[in-house]
Amino acid sequence: MKVGVVGAGYVGLTTAVCLAEREHDTVCVDIDVDRLQRLTSGEVPVDEPGLPELLAAGLRAGTLRFSGEYGELADRDVVFVCVPTPSGPDGSADLTAIDRVVEQLAATLRPQAIVVLKSTVPVGTTRQVADRLRGTGIRAVSNPEFLRESHAVYDFRHPDRILIGSVDESAADTVQSLYGAGEGETLRMSPESAELSKYASNAFLAVKISYTNSLAQLCSRVGADIGDVTRCMGADFRIGRHFLQPGPGWGGSCLPKDTAALLHTGREHGVALPEVESARTTNQAQTDRIAAALSRSMSAPLAASRIAALGLTFKAGTCDIRDSPALAISGELTKRGAQIVGYDPRVAMIDHAALRRHAVAAVDDPYVATKEADAIVVFTEWPEFRDLDWPQIAEQAPGAVVVDTRNLLEPEMIRDAGLSYLGNGTVSGF
Repeated sequence: MKVGVVGAGYVGLTTAVCLAEREHDTVCVDIDVDRLQRLTSGEVPVDEPGLPELLAAGLRAGTLRFSGEYGELADRDVVFVCVPTPSGPDGSADLTAIDRVVEQLAATLRPQAIVVLKSTVPVGTTRQVADRLRGTGIRAVSNPEFLRESHAVYDFRHPDRILIGSVDESAADTVQSLYGAGEGETLRMSPESAELSKYASNAFLAVKISYTNSLAQLCSRVGADIGDVTRCMGADFRIGRHFLQPGPGWGGSCLPKDTAALLHTGREHGVALPEVESARTTNQAQTDRIAAALSRSMSAPLAASRIAALGLTFKAGTCDIRDSPALAISGELTKRGAQIVGYDPRVAMIDHAALRRHAVAAVDDPYVATKEADAIVVFTEWPEFRDLDWPQIAEQAPGAVVVDTRNLLEPEMIRDAGLSYLGNGTVSGF
């Protein structure tokens, strides 16, 4: 089938290379000329396992190409729209990019072509797009993505569900056929149900994480251990083990904006979603919680301290720092007078301009970051941090306290090295 993809970010690029792998004739269009040049030369501009190999294979086989021209999509049967929908000032999703793309596609595609919205969009958007396209004969389908960063290729190949929202059964059949008869249940429903399902799923994950962080705070007050508590909870199949790990809060490109957009939709229709509102409040409170732990445990006052931030990305396995809790918390600590020196295994791929906006000085050596630190905060669950030479760190940062927001490290190993250790939701932690 002749397929087009608009947007060469995480979602769009993964969609394009995976469809090309299935031998669909795939064209990916983007407005970023530099990105297009890099992709055409075989260079992947994002840190995503499996993408480099699939990109190279698609280019070599001729099933994948990149362009900055919408005219390249004129003969496409299906075009996936994978462009950003960031939060506006009131929490609503900004559909500027969607509107521009739809305008271009309306003037480019042939009748009976199918526009597939993979971008996360508010309820009613797909039907609005269909109304705009009605006079052209072009059809619109909702097909929200559920790709995890650092697992995007795996998730595309092995989806736990494929969600298709459409009022046109023929169009839904065509979209479903692109995925083949592999793993994952195909769920077909109205566009409105599909759009709300995506927001509802992400909001539920945010609620689950915030609930775990609230429990962690309670554990530290009553002498319980969050690891034991969540191990018991996760053994119940009705709850499950995923997203029960405490941390510095949730971030990334999805949960912050999607919870805000869901709340905005609720307000528009007179429906309060206090669980989601509370999850956002709890998430924002993590900054004060971690700052308080540092103030209590450091020998130096927070306003005159040097703090090493281990991990800058919003989670391990990616170079993405969008809405990273590490940066949000570090930025707030600098406002309170602390000096933050950060290290991340992906530091060479990180947007350093964004780091500077948060007043974080990034270095490419963890031992430089931790030198003479009053505190060392583990923000991201990179397994490499377990293998650091902690006795060496203790020698160059005597008296430092390690605040492990992810409970990644072995407490005794840190204490044996000569450092203080505070775990998240532990008996002697915070």
